[in-house]
Order: sequence, then structure tokens, then C-alpha cells
Amino acid sequence: MTAFDEQRPTWDEYFLMLAKLAATRSTCLAFPVGAVIVKNKQVLATGYNGSPSGSAHCTAQGYCYPGLSSCDDSTTMPSRAVHAEANAIAQAAKHGTPTAGASIYVTLEPCISCLKVIISAGIKEVFYETAFNSGEKALVRDSFVTDGLVTLKQIQLSEETAQRAAFFLLNHTSVARSATISPVMRELSNT
Repeated sequence: MTAFDEQRPTWDEYFLMLAKLAATRSTCLAFPVGAVIVKNKQVLATGYNGSPSGSAHCTAQGYCYPGLSSCDDSTTMPSRAVHAEANAIAQAAKHGTPTAGASIYVTLEPCISCLKVIISAGIKEVFYETAFNSGEKALVRDSFVTDGLVTLKQIQLSEETAQRAAFFLLNHTSVARSATISPVMRELSNT
């Protein structure tokens, strides 16, 4: 095994990076979220949070509702955004792609509403980067896990994988490796 083989991301890291990349398409002013549905190590669908198809993007108009710069700023108004998980499931459904037995990778732990949709879509595993639910919401989430409806696991990218991904994003990748290796990558490849 070469140093480059050892630096390949794990499957969890790979799919989490795809979810993070999907989050770059978010049109939500509060915070970007991305999701990737996977089965048998194959991507079925991706999603990101944003206003419903056909409606104005919050990022384009500069606010969620007139007088409200971000949905996060209100305790009474509902978010305009369709959550990333719901958008990924909707994309799979729109294209006739079954999600039963699949896994989903998300940048933010699903809210309880999305978790119920995930369970109803037959998705069995949730991998997330950042925790979200607490208090009574965590109790509801935990009851779904206890009932065997879904499993949840918090995951992170290793520093090495994040650095390597940044290198690939910032440099041409489809050239001979020797031509693209920077001192940082040389150091990474020697460890």
C-alpha cells in the first residue's frame, strides 16, 4: 500500500465530504446544510436546504420574509427552507429511486420532523457531523433509536482528509501526481 492509498478518505469521510459540498448550494441565510443518500456505497440523491423549488431564494432576496433577515431571528415564523434531508428524499422520489435500506449523510443532525421522514423513507442509518437535538427533542430521537427504527452516528473528517480535500479542491487534480504535489502534500504523503 502506498502513502497515497493510506490517505484515501474512509467511506464515511467521503460521503460526509459530498454532503459538505452539497451544502455549498444552500440558499438558506441561517446556515447551510447538505445531505447525501447512499446505498451499497453508491450515491442515490443529494440535497441542500433552501426555499421550495420555484420560489425566491432567501440568499437572492437578502431576507427570508419581508422584515425578517433570517428565519433564525424569529421564534414564531416557520423556516422557508426545505431541509436538506427532505430535499434529498424528494429528489430520490422525483426520479423513482428507492431509498429503503439506504443511509444518509448530513452536515447537521436531522431535526425530529426530518428524522420521521427519513424513517418513513426506509433509510436505516444517519451519519451526521454537527449535533442539533437536545432536551425533549433528544428524547424523541432516542426513542426512535431504542425502537430500532434508525441508527444515528456522529462522524468527523480527520484533519489529514480535510487538508487533502482542500488541496484537491484548490489545485488541478487530473494531472500527473508528481506535477501537483506541493510541499504540504509531499509532507502528507511521507507520513
